[in-house]
Amino acid sequence: MIKKQPSAQDGQSGSKKGIFAKVLDFKNYVEQSKAEMRKVTWPTLKETRTTSLVVLGFVAVMVVFLGLVDLGLSEIIALILSA
Repeated sequence: MIKKQPSAQDGQSGSKKGIFAKVLDFKNYVEQSKAEMRKVTWPTLKETRTTSLVVLGFVAVMVVFLGLVDLGLSEIIALILSA
């Protein structure tokens, strides 16, 4: 790939964009974002509910597991410190 050598004019015009150029850049960004959002395959309501229930179930299992581990470790530490 051949890179373009920067000229004196490139340094001046690249650092100072006019307000209209910035507005056009933002407008282009919004239009491209909308186009990308149309390409997204959104989950159905049923898929969203199912995955949400799976996540909540996993969180509940982890709460119980970590609670038991914490309880066990605190008992072990209590035994060690009381000795």
